[in-house]
Amino acid sequence: MKVDGGLGLGSNIDKIVANAKAQEAAGYDGIWTAETSHDPFLPLVLAAEHTEKLELGTSIAVAFARNPMLLANLGWDLQAMSDGRFNLGLGTQIKPHITKRFSMEWSKPAARAKEMISAIRAIWDTWLTGEPLRFKGEFYTHTLMTPFFTPDKADLADHGVPNIWLAGVGELMTRTAGEVCDGFIAHGFTTEQYLRDVTVPKLAEGRERAGKSMDDFMISGPFFVVSGQTEQEFETAMAATKQQIAFYGSTPAYAVVFEHHGWTDLQPRLNTLSKQGDWVGMGDLIDDEILNAFAVVGEPHEIAPGLIHRYGDIVDRISFYAPGQGDINAYRGVMDEIKAG
Repeated sequence: MKVDGGLGLGSNIDKIVANAKAQEAAGYDGIWTAETSHDPFLPLVLAAEHTEKLELGTSIAVAFARNPMLLANLGWDLQAMSDGRFNLGLGTQIKPHITKRFSMEWSKPAARAKEMISAIRAIWDTWLTGEPLRFKGEFYTHTLMTPFFTPDKADLADHGVPNIWLAGVGELMTRTAGEVCDGFIAHGFTTEQYLRDVTVPKLAEGRERAGKSMDDFMISGPFFVVSGQTEQEFETAMAATKQQIAFYGSTPAYAVVFEHHGWTDLQPRLNTLSKQGDWVGMGDLIDDEILNAFAVVGEPHEIAPGLIHRYGDIVDRISFYAPGQGDINAYRGVMDEIKAG
């Protein structure tokens, strides 16, 4: 199981190079960016230039804020710049963000995501083979490509096009990822039980639809961790994680995870509190049973064995979701033990 870090930017956009170099030196297998307060692609240009082995990826870039041609260009160029180390990780976001933040269209998200990824692959295929671009779908149409706008296929001669990953929670999006992608990014708001009972079977359904097996398909996940070197650190980490779980749980699209565990009334209660801005009250609704379902909770020496026990047989890549805790590798040996186990 590979262990990934994150190129979190926040207010440290001037430290991209230093952070990338440090994570490569620390032994991470890859670093991924998220589309929050900064663009997820631009930092990876610098990371590609100043690292040699780290895999690079977006986890996630908002797919519906862009179109297939833009994503095809971005993926192609970052794959070339990184000598084949780039992973194109996409997510659909939720309707209010797409329509109100990005002012873009929203409809049939799973079908649209499938078509978008198919269009990206069609564009890449045209660039690699020289065959005419003839992609016509319900949401996207790409039928014009001239030599002036075609990148040199020699750019990717040694390593091929990037792997495409799709994030999801619901059954339709998960099945779509299995059908048209190379990998799936599990949401942080995922429990081991939901991953085993719902996610993996739906991915397998998608692979079967595409006439493929799960053998060469990858699953990645940022999983919650709660620990600390002192009692105060532990209490701070636990409170921050409960609030983060509550924040995700307030979203109607993610209610299926609570429902799978029988916590059917929790999402509406969290949603009501979120509209009131009562973030502390939301966290108070996450009891220890719920916390332990979502997070590996324990002393620092218990974290690596706990993650391996839960996910070692089903996840190919893992990253640490540790609200309020900084770098989980401050707990000596966590990364090394996971990679060895």
